Amino acid sequence: MPTLHDFDAVDLEGREAPLSRYRGQVALVVNVASACGFTPQYAGLQALWARYRAQGLVVLGFPCNQFGAQEPGDAQAIHAFCDLRYRVDFPMFAKVEVNGPGADPLWRWLQDARRGVLGTRAIKWNFTKFLVGRDGRPLRRFGPARRPERLAGAVERALERAPPAG
Repeated sequence: MPTLHDFDAVDLEGREAPLSRYRGQVALVVNVASACGFTPQYAGLQALWARYRAQGLVVLGFPCNQFGAQEPGDAQAIHAFCDLRYRVDFPMFAKVEVNGPGADPLWRWLQDARRGVLGTRAIKWNFTKFLVGRDGRPLRRFGPARRPERLAGAVERALERAPPAG
């Protein structure tokens, strides 16, 4: 079975970024948008990152324009928005599709690994969050309404798990 570390992504600068660079860390993978009712969650995501990164947490932001065209900007506009409005310095990636035939392979895998409410597979909206353990396997899925500050307990439990051997 694949893990997070088997996937690659493209960062906001257009560079290929193997997610294996996060091996041994707990990851919070989030589809984000700059014009969404949940956009203020950027502040909470940044706060989680700042609070737990020294313990091994990484937040991975994947802009998505599939829900109400809430991420219309290009990579430069996304970077500027995140920096100016929320001082985001966690890793951000190029825009992806999370549903449908064009869905990014990482997001298809996340959906298969952790279903939503009533077993649904599809991502329902921006700011859906997947908590991935140090071994690269998804632990939990959180809906968009779950604010990042309410994830601290789950993040702490994931960080307490022993890192994989080797």
